[in-house]
Amino acid sequence: MPRGSETTAPAGGLLPARLGTPVRLIALVVGAALVLSFPLVAPNPYILSAGVVVLNYAILSTAWNFVGGFTGYISLGHAAYSGLGGYATGLLITKAGVPSFVALILAGLIVAALAVPIGIAALRVRGASFVIVSIALVLILLLVFQSWAAFTGGSNGLVVPRPFPDLLRPEHHMVFFYLYAGLIAIALLAWWAIDRSRFGMGLKAIREDEDKAQSLGTPTFTFKLIAYVVSALFTALGGGLYALWFGDLDPIFQFSILTGSYMVLMALLGGIRHLFGPLLGAFIVGTALEIFKLEFGSTQLHLVAAGLLLGIVVLFMPDGIIPAVGNLVRRFRPTESSIREVTAAELLEQNKARAAAAGKPAAPAADADAASETKAEVKR
Repeated sequence: MPRGSETTAPAGGLLPARLGTPVRLIALVVGAALVLSFPLVAPNPYILSAGVVVLNYAILSTAWNFVGGFTGYISLGHAAYSGLGGYATGLLITKAGVPSFVALILAGLIVAALAVPIGIAALRVRGASFVIVSIALVLILLLVFQSWAAFTGGSNGLVVPRPFPDLLRPEHHMVFFYLYAGLIAIALLAWWAIDRSRFGMGLKAIREDEDKAQSLGTPTFTFKLIAYVVSALFTALGGGLYALWFGDLDPIFQFSILTGSYMVLMALLGGIRHLFGPLLGAFIVGTALEIFKLEFGSTQLHLVAAGLLLGIVVLFMPDGIIPAVGNLVRRFRPTESSIREVTAAELLEQNKARAAAAGKPAAPAADADAASETKAEVKR
């Protein structure tokens, strides 16, 4: 019989744990291959452009998840940063003559810098108050960019020159599809690194109980502000990339509360505590929105469908699809017992070994003979 740490694991114990990482890696490789092959198999330019729109939603919801998923602060006005990123990119190109992708990077940094004072003010409140502040921010920016027509173009919009003017429309969509995929990969890598760091542990402590985390010495305000700025950075980069791809910016669309609501819905649907949750939610919601717009044109049925989906998620899958599926799989997995049986003789032998290591006298042999007739259950 094996002793101590040499005991064999019960069926369904170590094997699934050992298989978990390879299975996840295989799923990741397959998923990446499917995404990267999409432009090659898309039947027409419209479908390819819809794929770009879905990836735009994916980077925005993933960026939102840096603050929403880690800290639990729900921002419905995060479109403010995608709009700022888009307009900053466009204005740097049209007004300052900065090259397109240099303008994109500068726009992300500028918006991140602006997010610092905004975050200092906004993050002093919590819950519903924070939601109201986030909505107020996007509404203020909408009014500013609509009214400042001499600089932003106002309601007439801002035309952003295409970075690849010689490309035909299908090739243009393909290039930006891969650019979006690269930006999403960087955002996912950053989220993964934070999730496994001490900084990420502090953020998750804030999400679970901010007052207790602060009482234990976690610099809660600083941690929240850093997460907020990182979220604003990736959101602005997503908005700037959209400006370069689409080429026409309208403040009503760029600073829309609806866009911020979509970010929240997508992250909640997939699972805000999971790395790929917002990505899955963006694929489902983004695809559904494009289908509704194609089938029902300019009607508002897609808004009704989004509202119903949000209600269903909140009521029946508050943690999202990925955690719900994980819980379902665990229910059908062979249970692993935390109790194992050993004979009393084996237990006595283990006690003798511990006593010898501690320099104490061994138990009498008669005790072993008497104990060999019984069994005991011990916890691991």
